[in-house]
Amino acid sequence: MGLLFLQSLPGPKVFKCRCCKVDSAPHDAIVSKDFSGRYGPAYLINRVVNITMGPSEDRHLMTGWHTVNDIFCSCCQQLLGWKYEKAYDDSQKYKEGRFVLEKARVMKIG
Repeated sequence: MGLLFLQSLPGPKVFKCRCCKVDSAPHDAIVSKDFSGRYGPAYLINRVVNITMGPSEDRHLMTGWHTVNDIFCSCCQQLLGWKYEKAYDDSQKYKEGRFVLEKARVMKIG
């Protein structure tokens, strides 16, 4: 395994991995604070950093069928949430390409 390159985010408010404290997303990338994840409340986010993605899989979520990839912290491999690849319902298309960060898995600094 080679060197791990991590991106630091500027700004006073940043979400970090709760386990290893590596930057995960800027606070201004929040699309919605009213989402539910596997472990409770979650954020819908436009942009994340320092993550790795798992394989694509079809999953039945609260709003119907979606193709998603689990996302993991690139430093400690903690599960942080998932990325929406495809939404099968037209009313859910706005989620495509966006990320869900579980509030239980990240911490807000600032």
